[in-house]
Amino acid sequence: MKYSKGFKSSIVRRVVERGEKSVYQVSKETGISPATINNWIGNHKAGKLDLDSSDDLTPSQRGPGEKLALLLESKTLDDDDRGEWLRRQGLHSEHLPLWEQELAGMVQDKQNALNIENTNLRKEKKQLEKDLRAKERELAIKEKALADVAVLLTLKKKHRDLFQDEEN
Repeated sequence: MKYSKGFKSSIVRRVVERGEKSVYQVSKETGISPATINNWIGNHKAGKLDLDSSDDLTPSQRGPGEKLALLLESKTLDDDDRGEWLRRQGLHSEHLPLWEQELAGMVQDKQNALNIENTNLRKEKKQLEKDLRAKERELAIKEKALADVAVLLTLKKKHRDLFQDEEN
């Protein structure tokens, strides 16, 4: 998943500058793997990630994962800190409820798609079960016919053997 430089900077800043939380705590809060956060910290130490860089993505260009992580992070802040946090992220207070609605809509769309897929799978399963029963009936008929043929062949052979004994 692609995260903006500003988002990466804010995550690294939470671990490096503030020093109040460990990589694992921030990972748990944001849903970003500890390995990814450690990579970002390594990039920061190597000079590839500037913590003061402004974000080159507008709020609407951020990905769903980043929006969710930012929403979750905003929920942990009290009202006094939220204003400064929003400015640091390059956001306005109205972005958060809009993103919440957008993500809720995405989840609902996925749920609807899963329900449709489940319905289609149930229909396909019913059709396959119906086909299986038909094949089983057909197989039973063929097995019975094969058994009848085997009985007739056995009787024919015994009949021939019986009449050969009488002729001798």
